[in-house]
Amino acid sequence: MNSRFNLVLIVPVFNEEDSVALFVSETQRILKDYLPNIFLVFVDDGSTDKTVEKILELQQDNNFINLLKLSRNFGKEAAVSAALDTIEADAYVIADVDLQDPLELVLQFIEVWQTQKVDTVCGKRIDRSTDTGTKRITAGGFYYIFNKLSGRVKIPANVGDFRLIDRRVVEILRTLPERNRFMKGLFAWGGLKTVEIPYVRPERATGVTKWNYPKLWNFALDGIMSFSTLPLRIWSYFGGFVALLAFIYMLWIVAKTLIFGVDVSGYASLMSVILFLGGIQLVSIGILGEYLGRVSEEVKRRPVYVISEIFGNIATQIPVQCYGSGIVVHGKKNHDE
Repeated sequence: MNSRFNLVLIVPVFNEEDSVALFVSETQRILKDYLPNIFLVFVDDGSTDKTVEKILELQQDNNFINLLKLSRNFGKEAAVSAALDTIEADAYVIADVDLQDPLELVLQFIEVWQTQKVDTVCGKRIDRSTDTGTKRITAGGFYYIFNKLSGRVKIPANVGDFRLIDRRVVEILRTLPERNRFMKGLFAWGGLKTVEIPYVRPERATGVTKWNYPKLWNFALDGIMSFSTLPLRIWSYFGGFVALLAFIYMLWIVAKTLIFGVDVSGYASLMSVILFLGGIQLVSIGILGEYLGRVSEEVKRRPVYVISEIFGNIATQIPVQCYGSGIVVHGKKNHDE
């Protein structure tokens, strides 16, 4: 396996003070033969615990560790974008700090990337038995609905952010300026060659997950509405169908009145129709509002992230200016200089 390449291992962290030391230890144990060519880049997404302090302690004895510190919590998608935007390398691997993305698989990623000349190598979960029944059903439903609604952009089921991507993929990502970033969809948007490697995801090594069902629900909405306008089209068709039914019902009422005279009965049916149509209108307005809110975020063109501080050797290649879809703040470029 050719080791003459530069690879960036991107690890977003948020309140993970109990996890970073074990992750660094596992990185050294498993990827020690590649450490001269691998930059480990933690992206702190506004942690409020001692995550940053722990990383800086580890950095003193490990010069391959780097840290991009965001000015506040922008979200995982923004944290990944910050590293991909600002760091130059031949390839990039995105992994979670909880070691549920097994680092042993990175070696397979590298081998497939080099031997098969592909642009993306991603891990595909083949066993979700550790998830709850609700999580399995909702996850499967999301992938199915997304791929049905998204048209030409398809994302593979049970494939998360754990993957190796070639520099060519990153160059494509840097041209995509949207603020509501659904990275799984953006990775697939370019259509470059992808290989999936099956694996069994282990339990979280330390700490607790920061995801919950409300966050996952909002994440799913962002993904679907970022890559499909079909919900709007569906409600247009449905609205037209309901309007047709209402028109037919109106004709029936007029005909009935002309033939049989005025009938004051029917309060219950009238209220049922009014409430039904009112509910349909509110749902359709809600869907319009979801899209309109995202349009509002896009037209403001606010940065996706703000990097406030950079620690480590990687800082020498990062320009202190607007870059990609974010900002690197002036004045605190490299604390190792």
